[in-house]
Amino acid sequence: MDLRVIGCHGGETPRHRTSAFLLDDRVAIDAGSLTSGMDLEAQCKLEAVLVSHAHLDHIRDLATIADNRAQNGCKPLVVCGIKPSIELLKKHFFNGKLWPDFTTIPTASKPTIVYQVLKPEVPAKVAGLTVRAILVSHTIDCSAFIIEYDGKTASKRGAIAYSGDTGPTKRFWEVLNEVEGLRALLMEVSFPNAQQKLATVSGHHTPQTLGPELAKYKNPKDLATLLYHMKPTFQGEVERECAKLKGLNLTVLSLGDHFIL
Repeated sequence: MDLRVIGCHGGETPRHRTSAFLLDDRVAIDAGSLTSGMDLEAQCKLEAVLVSHAHLDHIRDLATIADNRAQNGCKPLVVCGIKPSIELLKKHFFNGKLWPDFTTIPTASKPTIVYQVLKPEVPAKVAGLTVRAILVSHTIDCSAFIIEYDGKTASKRGAIAYSGDTGPTKRFWEVLNEVEGLRALLMEVSFPNAQQKLATVSGHHTPQTLGPELAKYKNPKDLATLLYHMKPTFQGEVERECAKLKGLNLTVLSLGDHFIL
């Protein structure tokens, strides 16, 4: 599986972009920077977007990618998420007021976007991949994702996981420990230890909560853990604190990173 980092930060500046990751050039995970970080050709190649939750930094560029795709006559973009996330998108985002309802543009029979509701822990096919949404602990309904791909050879079969926005949680790790062929985990960490109160109230991790959380996985030393969602204000501090964590396999993501998993 081909993984590209379009956006990986917990905030935005000219040098930071919010969460958006690209799998095999056709499935995005979250949409914080899909248009600010991708050219038109790449935007039009997308088949689906997995939305972890409806906070603006994870959905914002659904608005502009829908607009761009409508102008270019693209096939409908499948927007996938758990029911509460899809309902929030319908009510507060693509509602014909804040932004046009692209499920009826250009026409209801030829929409720019369509929704696919994911039932928690029930495997679903999304653009040829098998996806499971796992509920995690955040300030609104939010899901992690386990994404499995079944190639023709063993080297091309496996899975990756995406934590979504979360603080300490339980069920995600129980499910993750049963996943075969897990190649990598995209894992959020947002604030430094000194900002623990803010992290807790906003449903995020600090390095001091991240360490015990990763220890819930059966072999954390062997799991490639790709860290994202660091707040630009605190990124240097968070990176230094994460570097002190022992017994883990951590990589801090940067814009433009590219992995073959």
